[in-house]
Amino acid sequence: MIAALLLLQAAAATPAAPPAVPPGPGQPPATMMVEPAAMMIAACDLDHDGRTTAAELHSCVERSFAAIDTDRKGSLGYIGFADWAERCLGDRNALPSPFEVDTDADNRITLTELQVKMAEIFRRLDRDHDGVVTRAECLTIRAVVPSNRAPQGKRKGGPAPH
Repeated sequence: MIAALLLLQAAAATPAAPPAVPPGPGQPPATMMVEPAAMMIAACDLDHDGRTTAAELHSCVERSFAAIDTDRKGSLGYIGFADWAERCLGDRNALPSPFEVDTDADNRITLTELQVKMAEIFRRLDRDHDGVVTRAECLTIRAVVPSNRAPQGKRKGGPAPH
């Protein structure tokens, strides 16, 4: 009996928890990404000051091209370009594609064609147009929009159709 009274007294002394407040909408989740060409441009920062200049990029592209053009033809076929892309961009299928770079459509990529394409990407990334690309300018931030859709191939409430 005394134990029951002590339990009742302890329960009465415990303050009630405040009501739960639902969280506000908050910020949508985001993903930071670096496209392969931007990753290469950042890696071309020869003096490691966190800023890649057009001259640093030009020199870097020239060296990377020469490393693949071992027989010194002055151009790379599409397979050679894929070798360059794998080494410099991280994947044989990374953008820019050889079709974008091969502006004269001769199925060969010259150093000049590659320099022109990489300079174009450099200018696009240089958001403040100061002639350098910083690490921050290499980042792409993508907001993740929540979706109420079921994953493809599955329907809510049942198995996927066959």
